[in-house]
Amino acid sequence: MEGKKVSRTLKTRHLSMIALGGSIGTGLFVASGSAISTSGPGGALAAYIGIGIMVYFLMTSLGEMATYLPVTGSFATYSSRFVDPAFGFAMGWNYWFNWAITLAVDISTVALVMKFWLPNVPTWIFSMIALIIIFAINAFSVLSFGEAEYWMSLIKVATVIIFLVIGFLTILGIMGGKAVGLENFVYHKAPFVGGIPTLLSVFVVAGFSFQGTELIGITAGESATPEKSIPKAIKQVFWRILLFYILSIFVIACLIPYTSSNLLGSSASDIAISPFTLVFKRAGLASAASVMNAVILTSVISAANSGMYASTRMLFSMAGHGNAPHFFSRLNTRGVPFYALLGTTAVGLLTFFSSIYGTRIYSFLLSASGLTGFIAWLGIAVSHYRFRRAFKIQGKSLKELKYHAKLFPFGPLFSFAVCVLVIIGQDLKSFAKWDWQAISVSYMSIPLFLILFLYFKIKHHTKLIPLAQIDLTPHDVKETDD
Repeated sequence: MEGKKVSRTLKTRHLSMIALGGSIGTGLFVASGSAISTSGPGGALAAYIGIGIMVYFLMTSLGEMATYLPVTGSFATYSSRFVDPAFGFAMGWNYWFNWAITLAVDISTVALVMKFWLPNVPTWIFSMIALIIIFAINAFSVLSFGEAEYWMSLIKVATVIIFLVIGFLTILGIMGGKAVGLENFVYHKAPFVGGIPTLLSVFVVAGFSFQGTELIGITAGESATPEKSIPKAIKQVFWRILLFYILSIFVIACLIPYTSSNLLGSSASDIAISPFTLVFKRAGLASAASVMNAVILTSVISAANSGMYASTRMLFSMAGHGNAPHFFSRLNTRGVPFYALLGTTAVGLLTFFSSIYGTRIYSFLLSASGLTGFIAWLGIAVSHYRFRRAFKIQGKSLKELKYHAKLFPFGPLFSFAVCVLVIIGQDLKSFAKWDWQAISVSYMSIPLFLILFLYFKIKHHTKLIPLAQIDLTPHDVKETDD
């Protein structure tokens, strides 16, 4: 069982849809309305464009490393190899924790969505059914995960395209009454509302919406042709995500004034006032709420499916490097890290039960995972900057790289700066009032990451790896094939 290797069967279409599926979800279908409500149409567009550009640079950074070193659990490996083993240890556990908790949040959300149709059925039943389905998809094979994610993501993409077509027809007055044009962009205090602090808070919302795009790095170790698939997927995914988010927010902002109370919904339980539902209703589609509920259900299951995959692969990778119990590195006969899957499922299940029986513990776990995605992005930026600098110092030619990140060193430096800005701006209001409880809840991820980092550093006496000593041995895909 341990002699086997992970199965390299994911194709380009799988990689593209996995990254799309990770980032198009309730953040777009529901929370985008609250972003417009908070900072106006101009502020929401500026925040999503800014975060979108940063994500593009992050993905090209990740792409350069992932084509050179296509391994499962990439972030932790790159952080250990190009920065400091303690940094990689903290990065790996940080990312695993993030997705294991998110898995519990998503299966809880499935129950909220199902209450729309079946309000009298106990919610835990829906959550358990969702968890069993997701576990089965991930346990069968990596290809079953890729196919499931492909089709669920396709539903979301089709929904966004239909929404954009209907939205633009409504703006022009071809559907749903008279043309509105851009009148809501100059309504009241629009397009920008609330100044810089408000804009920064929307950057945080936008950042959470885009999280999941980094899944391309996790899938590199199970891609059939990473040197071709990853660059292609990055190019496709970036433009699709940016266009989908920017155009969707533009359509919502045109059709619904930022002062509308209907834009304040921020969770899947607010389906009736999802901006997408409102726009479809305005165009005269009577069953809009029910259709959007089905799409949001697909989105949440897709996000949980991606979360299960990402956290399982990260735990498997860490075990292989001695940073987690060794039995998590075992694979079953189909090349699936089954014990890592069981471990992640158990944590997701315990977290889910804590949401029912111990709400304080659940709130603590949720707060603790809040900024972990941004910390992972920071790790990607730092790792890539040092990787490329080591490449130069060791006299290697850039021609050895199968894919080149755009605008180095601006890309990783810009990504690093924006991530720091978003992390600091997570809850500025609590600093203004010196509300220590709110500060500790909002920023809990940072001390947890530092504790992991210092624990490993003190125990193993690790140091920042000098650039001249960084291991730049390329990874041969053929060596790892079964």
